[in-house]
Amino acid sequence: MIKFKKQSWLIFIASLMTLLFTVAPKVAFATETASSDKTYTIATDTTFAPFEFQDENGDFVGIDVDILAAIAEDQDFKYELKSLGFDAAVQAVESGQADGMIAGMSITDERKQTFDFTTPYYESGTSFAVLDSSDIQSLEDLKGKSVAVKTGTQGATLAAELADQYGFTVNTFDDSPNMYQDVVAGNSVAAVEDTPVMGYAISQGLELRMIGEKMSPAPYGFAVLKGQNPELVEMFNAGLENIKANGKYDEILAKYGAEEGQSSTAATTTSDKKYTIATDTTFAPFEFQNADGEFVGIDVDILAAIAEDQGFEYELKSLGFDAAVQAVESGQADGMIAGMSITDERKQTFDFTTPYYESGTSFAVLENSDVQSLEDLEGKSVAVKTGTQGAELAAELADQYGFTVNTFDDSPNMYQDVVAGNSAAAVEDTPVMGYAISQGLELRMIGEKMSPAPYGFAVLKGQNPELIEMFNAGLENIKANGTYDEILATYGADEGQSSAAAESSSSETTNEAAAVEKDSFFEQITNNFSALMKGLGTTVYLAIISLIIATIAGIFLGLMRTSGNAVLSGIATVYIDIMRGLPLLVMSFFIYFGIPQMFNIQISSIVAGILTLSLNAAAYMGEIVRGGIQAIDLGQTEAARSLGLTKAQTMRRVILPQAVKVMVPSFINQFVITLKDTSILSVIGIVELTQTGRIIIARTYQSGSMWLIIGLMYIIIITILTKLSDYIERRYVKNKSTI
Repeated sequence: MIKFKKQSWLIFIASLMTLLFTVAPKVAFATETASSDKTYTIATDTTFAPFEFQDENGDFVGIDVDILAAIAEDQDFKYELKSLGFDAAVQAVESGQADGMIAGMSITDERKQTFDFTTPYYESGTSFAVLDSSDIQSLEDLKGKSVAVKTGTQGATLAAELADQYGFTVNTFDDSPNMYQDVVAGNSVAAVEDTPVMGYAISQGLELRMIGEKMSPAPYGFAVLKGQNPELVEMFNAGLENIKANGKYDEILAKYGAEEGQSSTAATTTSDKKYTIATDTTFAPFEFQNADGEFVGIDVDILAAIAEDQGFEYELKSLGFDAAVQAVESGQADGMIAGMSITDERKQTFDFTTPYYESGTSFAVLENSDVQSLEDLEGKSVAVKTGTQGAELAAELADQYGFTVNTFDDSPNMYQDVVAGNSAAAVEDTPVMGYAISQGLELRMIGEKMSPAPYGFAVLKGQNPELIEMFNAGLENIKANGTYDEILATYGADEGQSSAAAESSSSETTNEAAAVEKDSFFEQITNNFSALMKGLGTTVYLAIISLIIATIAGIFLGLMRTSGNAVLSGIATVYIDIMRGLPLLVMSFFIYFGIPQMFNIQISSIVAGILTLSLNAAAYMGEIVRGGIQAIDLGQTEAARSLGLTKAQTMRRVILPQAVKVMVPSFINQFVITLKDTSILSVIGIVELTQTGRIIIARTYQSGSMWLIIGLMYIIIITILTKLSDYIERRYVKNKSTI
């Protein structure tokens, strides 16, 4: 009996010890997991729709993103999502920079050597696709051709396995949009991609079609580094089971049009479209023209680098800030990059990319000014640039500090107003102000940098989401490869800081600014001669073409006014009254921005400029023709009719030849007026003579001598025209012969 009891106790103790060493650790582990407040870093891809991509609001969405969010909510753990790109995400997990990865990652035996996977959350496959117009119908037709793949994917692995069998070569890309673009551009004849991703892209307008059967069925899994973060795998599996049970999983797939194991039905991708991008004209160091007449600057260079990285084409239109905004709103431009601060108000109209620069706003006064702080601005005027963050800040502070606001269309004129003493201070984005001071502008900043605001690339709300996606992906890439830092260094600007020259209050910077050597009057002419001649050529071209059209239209209007027909005369009178009463600035805006928005068409700035000048000048030419006809003695008409000439013959052979001689001086005068009116067209991005002067001033900050040069050029060309008018008048009017 005693022996039995001892054995029972021994068995009991052994069982208890076993329970302790097997169950207790699990309980402890579960308790630790449940109570842990660790924030996990989860890596993902950048552009792998419909699994992960950015929507029109700049938010990361997709099947992977939503599944992860739902599981985290179900299992009550925190995470930070990092969009790195597929290869970078893999490396981040391997190096310990990320705790896990969800990026449409196929579970393979090879990957299992490095990673622990969860139970599969999606069953995928791989497909080949070619252009809609391609003659290729099967993989056999790929012999001797190139196939595009995305590095590190199941598609790349499949293509490598089949390359020898079907005789094609492989071109490798870092992301899906560039892979697709290679096919669209004709460099590769086919692309290989996960079937749901390919299907999503095609449904969004990518002009490809799949060939052959879906191949290499493979499950997608959430991955962690082998032996690390087992609690994350456990929570993902438990959460996945729960969201499948409660229907959340099916809702996510339905949201993106994807049934498990099937292709998706919606997506975003790059296209071969050439985008029109609007920008400012004079906003150094973000956009301005260099001495060679080329547009350069932080914005310009960043856009060029991103376009090259993402493989899209664009045309840059320099319009001025306000005009650029209107161009995007009216559909004349697809996007805008112009040091545009991202604000809640602007988000009502535009979709922005992730910020590409962190700026701020500063006040500046003349170096020798007594103004030391904003309090000293009471009773004085402050110059601002319309539509900018500086203008908004000045409006907010005007009552508080008791100053009034003067508004200008561009930065150089704003600065000049301070230099001329009309305003006591200017308000501008800090890096722009700093750059201007570094170039010799005799101002100094006062107070602290205010209203920190990020700059973003903008598109019209709900339009061109692929452009937002490509900009974001490209920005991330050029930051990773160092191009972004090189661009900022080129213009002396550190991200989030003012320009290197912005600390103008220091004696060192002041000395540097003073050391900037300004060009003499004649150096201004010689250094900018090519640009000035080009601007003058554009001015004369616009004036001549517009006057030719206006003359033809004016003759018809004049004849209608003098026809004696009440209807024709009334139509001509209404047209003339409207055109003479409508300011050219309003008309140019309406033709370039209003008409395209109303009728969903596009009009080039040159065409809009010619139409503006022609329609306006035609009204005046019509009155000149009417006056010339009525200046001919009525007896001329009566004599011609008595000789048997018809009314039309009388007008053509008798009246008009005499009337033209009378009208010639007025024609020349109207040409002079039209020539000067071309300066208004700078508001819609035409770089004529006046706009050329503004662009040069934005680079040199020498407005006095440049405006003198521009004025002299106008005087010379107009004097020539005036002398021509005098000669014609003496030759053909005063000495006119009889018929």
